[in-house]
Amino acid sequence: MYDYDLLVVGSANADLVIGVERRPAAGETVLGGDLAVHPGGKGANQAVAAARLEARTALLARVGDDGHGRLLLDSLRAAGVDTVGVLVGGAPTGVALITVDPSGDNSIVVSPGANGRLRPEDVRTATSLFHASRVVSAQLEIPLETVVEVVRNLAPGSRFVLNPSPPRELPTEVLAACDPLIVNEHEARVILGDARVGDDPADWARLLLAKGPRSVVVTLGARGALVCDGSGTALVPSVKVDAVDTTGAGDAFTAALAWRLGAGAGLAEAAAYAARVGAAAVTRRGAQESYPTAAEVEALGDDAR
Repeated sequence: MYDYDLLVVGSANADLVIGVERRPAAGETVLGGDLAVHPGGKGANQAVAAARLEARTALLARVGDDGHGRLLLDSLRAAGVDTVGVLVGGAPTGVALITVDPSGDNSIVVSPGANGRLRPEDVRTATSLFHASRVVSAQLEIPLETVVEVVRNLAPGSRFVLNPSPPRELPTEVLAACDPLIVNEHEARVILGDARVGDDPADWARLLLAKGPRSVVVTLGARGALVCDGSGTALVPSVKVDAVDTTGAGDAFTAALAWRLGAGAGLAEAAAYAARVGAAAVTRRGAQESYPTAAEVEALGDDAR
């Protein structure tokens, strides 16, 4: 019996968000709106998104002993995330600088801060959390060697989900554990490099699968997602909504997918649910505060039908 449906190992940031008429080009200065500070970071985002969906969720992360760290802990606890694995101190809390244009598209620069101090020994110390978790999810806003240690500490029978963001070359050991590897178009292009053939996302999915993951999901924004495993490739459509802010939508998708897979759903079924969660998230501003409850996701599915 697992105590947690999902253990997220990853980053926790304070998101500093400014709305702009358009994002600046190199060397250009543009004026924006008022600064807003939100709890964020891909790890904390995933944990909050899963907990809002009523998944029993824990987070292994590190924040600073500062106001941003307290903001994050308050947000996690309010959503129902177990913060027993959130370590405090060692560096200031990570910060993400985000500009959002009127279409809802964003550009992000991250200062890792305490996230860069989440070390392999922290993973080994948290072994009990891994053995208590049905699914473990990670990203790459923490050191890669820490993600490698996560893979080495997975409990027998558990499932590992990775969103390699920001993308980089991945060790064979990590790729082989992914079930699935979840990438957007940019992440797919970076990971495939010269091996990428053409502009067909289905080709990317098959090439990524050949690198060793047990399954692959390529997210396509408003077009939905491609799922790929040993049985083939399939397109999962999204729900049409009016996007306000895409910040954190990919994290909501990943969290929902990981949770539904752990609950026994097939890859395409889990991706379809995750697409509805991601669609609901882009209709509100911010990251964690935009994430829907299970009831809101169900209502969105009913509206789409």
